[in-house]
Amino acid sequence: MDKVFKALADETRRRLLDRLHEHNGQTLGELCERIDMARQSVTQHLSVLEAAHLVTTVRRGREKLHYLNPVPLHEMQERWIDKFERPRLRALGAVKRRAEEAMTDKPTYVYVTYIASTPEKVWEALTSADLTADYWGHRNESDWRQGSRWAHVRTDGSGVEDVVGTVVESDPPARLVTTWGSPENEGEEDAYSWVTFDIERHADIVRLTVTHEDLPDEGALAEVSFGWPAVLSNLKSLLETGSVLPQQPWEVPRTR
Repeated sequence: MDKVFKALADETRRRLLDRLHEHNGQTLGELCERIDMARQSVTQHLSVLEAAHLVTTVRRGREKLHYLNPVPLHEMQERWIDKFERPRLRALGAVKRRAEEAMTDKPTYVYVTYIASTPEKVWEALTSADLTADYWGHRNESDWRQGSRWAHVRTDGSGVEDVVGTVVESDPPARLVTTWGSPENEGEEDAYSWVTFDIERHADIVRLTVTHEDLPDEGALAEVSFGWPAVLSNLKSLLETGSVLPQQPWEVPRTR
């Protein structure tokens, strides 16, 4: 395993593996052309990859063909990656993409409401499956730990999930950041928008700010502009009066 890590530590060797992944079974000459490096240097890098069993070679007449061997990578995945929850890895990847794509022209929606309650109770209302079922008409189900999956589940007993995502940040009772997407596109890198709940004390009440970012288009912006005020008005009514508003013809804001 040490030889595998050593081999992967070099950018050129990673590029060679990328080239073989794109087109397996290349000669030394073909790899030199694609890497734009002298034959001697490429030969040395290939020797390190062969020693780590990441590359195997097969003779075809006078030619020696190089093939990517994924077995050591699979062993690395089993030992070092599969121990962690895949949703956590997706969340970390999403954070990286978000930082790299901070400048974006995708629409963002922000809604601020003031609730006569405490941060703890507002947090509970946002994360309790039973309470969200009362004021939202869907159960928001998760353990709400960073990296965990969450789902917006219908309350009709069908178990249908209308929205799924990952808990990117969880800091009770102050801040909750989640990704939102369609179950059909779950796992796709660009299939999610972002929803942030910021809960702050404001004198004797609570200021709740909901920010919905990375919306795909103006149509989605119009949709969430209708959905969020209805959801949050119902939340406010439940916490302040103990009852929800009359049923309204809205559903969770769909984003993708």
